[in-house]
Formats: sequence, C-alpha cells, structure tokens
Amino acid sequence: MGYRVGVDIGGTFTDFCVFDERTRDLHSLKVLSTPDRPGTEVIDGLAEIQRRYNIAPDVIGYFTHGTTVGVNTVIQRRGVNLCLITTENFEDVLEVARLKMPDPYDLFSRRPPPLVPREKVFAVTERVLADGTIERPVDEDSVRRALDGIRAVGGEAVVVALLHAYRTPENERRVRDLLVQAAPDLAVICSSDVWPVIREYERTVTSVVAGYVQPRVAEYLTSLQLALQRAGVPCEPMITKSNGGVMSAELGKTNCVQMLLSGTASGVIGASHVARLTGSRSTMSLDVGGTSADVAIIIDGEPQYGIGEMIGEFPIYVPTVSVTSIGEGGGSIAWVDPLGVLKVGPESAGSVPGPACYGRGGERPTITDAFVVCGFLGGAELGYSAVSMDVGKARQAVGSVAESLGTELRETAEAIIRIAVSGMFLEVSKLVSRYGVDPRDFSLLAFGGAGPMTACFLARELGMRQVVVPMTPGVLSAFGGLIADVKNDFIKTAFLEVASDNVDEFRRNFTDLETRAVTWLRDEQGFEGEARILFSADMRYRGQSFEIETMLDRGWIETGDVEAIAEAFHREHERVYEHADRDAPVQIINQRLVVAGDSPKPDIAKIARSSTPPEPLDRMAVFYDGAEHEASLYRRADLRAGQRFSGPAVILQDDCTTCVLGGFAVEVDPYGNLILTVEG
Repeated sequence: MGYRVGVDIGGTFTDFCVFDERTRDLHSLKVLSTPDRPGTEVIDGLAEIQRRYNIAPDVIGYFTHGTTVGVNTVIQRRGVNLCLITTENFEDVLEVARLKMPDPYDLFSRRPPPLVPREKVFAVTERVLADGTIERPVDEDSVRRALDGIRAVGGEAVVVALLHAYRTPENERRVRDLLVQAAPDLAVICSSDVWPVIREYERTVTSVVAGYVQPRVAEYLTSLQLALQRAGVPCEPMITKSNGGVMSAELGKTNCVQMLLSGTASGVIGASHVARLTGSRSTMSLDVGGTSADVAIIIDGEPQYGIGEMIGEFPIYVPTVSVTSIGEGGGSIAWVDPLGVLKVGPESAGSVPGPACYGRGGERPTITDAFVVCGFLGGAELGYSAVSMDVGKARQAVGSVAESLGTELRETAEAIIRIAVSGMFLEVSKLVSRYGVDPRDFSLLAFGGAGPMTACFLARELGMRQVVVPMTPGVLSAFGGLIADVKNDFIKTAFLEVASDNVDEFRRNFTDLETRAVTWLRDEQGFEGEARILFSADMRYRGQSFEIETMLDRGWIETGDVEAIAEAFHREHERVYEHADRDAPVQIINQRLVVAGDSPKPDIAKIARSSTPPEPLDRMAVFYDGAEHEASLYRRADLRAGQRFSGPAVILQDDCTTCVLGGFAVEVDPYGNLILTVEG
C-alpha cells in the first residue's frame, strides 16, 4: 500500500492530486507551470508534497500524468520535418481533404496549410484493391526515388499512407522495410500501424499528426522518466489518453496519437465521477483553466465519445472523449482592435508573465484581472498560496483598455467578462446543436481554476437552472487522471453484410481483436486485475455514407445472432435520427473492441452536517449587471453539509474562487459539493 499521484499540467498551473491507498484520503496541490522548463513543475510539486504532507517520492507506487506537449507541438507547428509517401496519383490527399469549410459559421474561414507541404509528399508505384487484393507489389525503384526526394528536403521522418492499407498492410510494410534498410536514421511510420481505418484522408491525416509530434513527445516522456528517477519515484509513469484511459509512458513514445488530448480527457473523467456522486443524469462539464475553456457532455455519469476531434487545426480519427475547446481561459488577454472593438483572447498570459494581478510582470489585462476589478477576487491568495493578488496592478491593466475605449473602469472590466462569456455561449450553442439537446435540461459542472468563477455567468446566459462545484474543482483534471482505467481501443475494417453467411468472419475478427487486446493489457501494460471488454461495430444501411457506432453483446457474437445485431443498429439509428428502416440491409464497416482494467477509486467521505446557516467571514462590494452589490464572503473549508445561503456570494478555497450571482441559492451536499440553483 502506498500513494497514487495524478498530475495535470496546464498553461498557468500544474495540479497534483494524491491518494493514500491505506487511509483512502485525498490531498491536492497547485504549483505554477514552467513552460520554459518543461517537467520542472512536476519535480517542484513532488518536493512541495513532501514538505506539506510528508509524502516522500520513494513511497509513490503509481504516477499518472496528463500532458499537452503533443497538441501544443501541432498548434505552434514545431514538429519534426515530416514527409509523406502515398500511392502514385494520390499525392494531394491532404490538400483535397474533405473539401469542407473549417468553420461553417465563418464565411471567410480558410483551410490551414497541411503539416506536410505538397513538395514533401512523394509517390510510390503499387496498388492494393478495395477488397485487400494486392494488384501490384511495391516497385522498389519508386521507393528509392522517393527516398532521394526525402533526403533532398532534409526529411527527418516519413509517414507511409498507401491506398487501402487498412485492408492489407503488406505494401506499406514493404516500403517501410526498404526505407529503414537504406536510411536507418529515418523514422518511418505506417498508417496501418497508427489507426487502420477506412477512408484515405482520415487515416492519412491521423497518421501525419502522429508522425509530426512523435519525436517531441518521445523526447518529453524520456525527460519525464529520467526526472522521476532522479527524484526517487520508483514506479513507471503512466500517461492519460484521449479516450479517458491511461497507458505506460514507454508505450506513449511510439503510440503518441492516443495521448494527444490527454489533459482535457482527464478533466471529463473527473467530472463524470462527480456527476455520478451527485446523481446528475444530464451534465455539461465546464473546465476553465488559464488558457482555455473546455466543454463536454456527460449522460448518466458517462462521458460521450467520438472521432474527428480537433488537434489545433487538424482532426484525428481515433476514439476520444468529445470535448469542445474555447479560447477563453482565466489568463486570456483583453485587447482593443484597430477599429476600437474590445476583444478577449485567444492569446493568453499563461503563467509567465501571467495576469497583471499575479505581480509577475504581466501588464496586459486578462479575464482574471477583470474579476479582480469587479471585486470578486483579490481578498485572498490563489493556488495554494502560489500567487498573491495585486489589486492595484489589475486596475492599472484594465485601466489601459478603459482609457482606449473611453469607458469607466468597472464597466470595462464587466465588458471583458461579458465578452468572454459570450464566446463560451457561442461554442456551447454549437455543441448542444450537434448533440440535439437543450442546455436547460442540464446541470453545469464547473471546475478548473477559473470554472467556478465564471459558471454562474454562463449558466444564466444559457438558461441553465443548476451549477455544481465539486469539492476540489481546481485539481479535478489531476483527480480524473488518478482514477482513470488502463484502457485501449482496437479496430478492424470488415465491410460485411449483417447476414448468416458472414458470421464466421465476423466472429473471427472479434477473436483476433480480443487476443490483441488481452496481450496489450497483460503483457505490454502489466495489468493483473479484473478486465472489461466492450464490443461494438460501426454500422449503416447499405448506401449510406457514414456509420453509427452500435454496442454489441458478447452473446450475440458467440451465437452469431444476426437478428439481434441488426435490431441493435435499428434502435440506435432510431435514437439518433428518430426513424429506422427494418427492411433495409445493414452493413458492418468497422468492428471495434475496448479493453479496460479498473483502477482503484477513492471512497469520497461525507462531510460533517449542520442545520445552522453559515456565518459569512465578511461583506464585500462586487460589480456586475452595471451596478454594485453587497456579497457575503465564505471560506469553503468552513461549510457543512445541509447548509444553505443565497447569492451574491464569494466562496474562497485554496485551488479556486466560486462567484455566486444574485438569484442563485447555494446548498452544500453530503460530499461537500456546492449545488447552486436558480431561485424561484
């Protein structure tokens, strides 16, 4: 029995959550991130954990870590000098893409330039047919010509993505072998090894993103492993994955595409745990950090999954927790454009120099500074005393914008908050439209360092009647990584009619997937506990362009019950589109399998109860809705289950501040969560 540590590195703060396996207690901590010295914040945090809680590194038996190094590499375009090899006459696959506008709400939006420019795309002569038949083997001379081109442009790595390689990967692997033989220093990645899925653009762009970031990710993970070893942590670090699971850091060096959205996924996993704890059936999570706000849908305590999530400007088609990112975090900078219009973001002050109120050299106004000027922040330290608030510097920063606009100081600060909330409103509106849901039917679960600060403002705009603030909202992403299961996805493109003639092949495919899954879990991850295996298939009516993932029962697979399999698809089609055609033939395009090994979950203890209304620490003036209001000030640690009070109020705690607007009533539930409900 030892300690399990979860870490989440954000743009401003790095969050730690520590679980004592013996006492079942949880500890949390925040330290400032060090983007100029990646990994240093982890070592600094471990030292602070030892100082505060007397937990030495050598008693840490499990360490999991969420990182944004992959997605930041894509956003900043600082990846490897990458080349691409395609089948002859398919060199334009990245430029052609899907011929869609990136943003249908913006008529002037343009598709971004590919990560691999056209002059670094090379063709080889070969051909695999749609049924997997090799019509033409690889022409070795064409591979040598491609290698000459790669050397001429200084290529450091190459992705091989050939036509129909998801069916038969032999030609891709032959190209790889020839390249490695002739150029051992060249990193070669096959698309069939990254994610062997049908549709050439989807498979190619996913593999290109993976190849672009792989050297940077591998370098970062190696540095992390060495740093933890020097600090005395004895265990192999685990990395949180985009699908809400974890895998070993060693595997992440070569399978980095699975961890590109690890940080955001961890937050949703933590939020799902809280949603189950509070009994909320329909939840929208709002994770607002220093750089961005992330929104996700949680139904019956389970996050929603999808494919095609964006990594910067590019989609990846591996299963991920569905998260919409918005460029408004607590550190997002407010500015005035040349036409005199006030705007917020997407640039962020980060942790260096940080918001002006941090007193670390920042001079430009941020959303956090606006909350300070409006009176909601400034009365206490933030981030476990990592930051002392400087109200004067916040007023000075916001004052520069107020002077440009010719408006009053507090009115300018409120305008900054309103613009940030309007950006969140727009993106949430797109999200709920995609899911076909009404936000008024949902609870808003707010976390992250700035989530509880902005939640009431957003909930009011969306017409949502309830906001939930968990016990330690500022470190919920780290907690999510701590409780995440060891998990992986497997896929095989099948292209089968749901018919008795295809039962043997259908069953054989799942047997192969299960064998690979168990090998991955037991041998590669070394997991010895109970495992769960989930079966599903991407299905459609014959003639449809796209599929719906449909969950399947193991018994149907073992007995070859094609009627039950088809009916499961009909029901899912009916749920999504409100109609089904039970006379139409059904096709299985991809067969999927998810394997998961359960990790220990902490027992969240109930807090002490009280029927006496809490006494505020103080009264303070806050400014919103164009007027000054008197707000009550409370300390979160002093609140007891069953206590109730009304806004306006400000609730202080080590990892964040909760701002309660007038018209919201607050109740503390048995686990210490704050339940904010619209009065009346």
